[in-house]
Amino acid sequence: MHTYCTRAAPSEALPVRTVTIPSNAKWLQNGDTVVGGNGQGSQLNQIYYPYSLCVDEDGTIYVSDRDNDRIVEWKCNAKSGQVVAGGNGRGKENNQFNCPTDAILDKKTDTLIICDYRNRRVMRWPRRGGTSGEILISNVSCERLTVDDEGFLYISSPEEHVVRRWRLKDNSVEIVAGGNGKGNRLNQLDWPTFIFVDRKQCLYVSEWNNNRVTMWMKGANEGIAVAGGNESENDSAQLNRPAGLLVDQSGTVYVTDHGNNRVLCWPKGCKKGRVVVGGNGRGNQ
Repeated sequence: MHTYCTRAAPSEALPVRTVTIPSNAKWLQNGDTVVGGNGQGSQLNQIYYPYSLCVDEDGTIYVSDRDNDRIVEWKCNAKSGQVVAGGNGRGKENNQFNCPTDAILDKKTDTLIICDYRNRRVMRWPRRGGTSGEILISNVSCERLTVDDEGFLYISSPEEHVVRRWRLKDNSVEIVAGGNGKGNRLNQLDWPTFIFVDRKQCLYVSEWNNNRVTMWMKGANEGIAVAGGNESENDSAQLNRPAGLLVDQSGTVYVTDHGNNRVLCWPKGCKKGRVVVGGNGRGNQ
């Protein structure tokens, strides 16, 4: 495994719900290493199974360094990172994680909201100077999360094949995608991972095992396939283990096609996507 992150496109603070990308935008085909690149390990210039990242407006990157059980902050052009959450060994104390899989910034409270996957909880940590976190939600299957403009927190639960929405003020929760068992019907999900919510509260879900991205309108009982959904191959009409995703102002879906080592741009209503980054085989060049 090559443990580093690369940058090949303009960054935005995440989570984002409105992204303006010109229809004729082009990306450099050679990325820059911005995090890690010094082999797998636990030193501050290394990462071990980076599972997700978010980027602040100033270019600071926050990496969920999963197998080091920590969240690491990397300033723009830095040669090493700084631990801002966890890093105290694997465990279930409030200063520890057990495989953190996602983190997002809460700019209102200047905190990080983190999926502590194997401890089955969501935690909030101060972004600066924190030595421990607080548990926001316990006993929950959680892998990825995002928030909307009204402050609702969305959590994907792959093992349960659902996405839930929480209102933290009163701890109320509802299923907003899936909930009808594992499957490939449009009212079902199969291993949902990355999620994205736009300003209309339309929810986009990467389905790892269904090789598709579905869009669930607010209050909908089923989704609409907006990318993939065909057999998992490397044709531009197909996805193979879709992962990270972003949706721009026109409804174009940008999705990481994990199994094909590429990023696809999938315009709204199109039957095929086009490769914008990668697609040159697996490697570290």
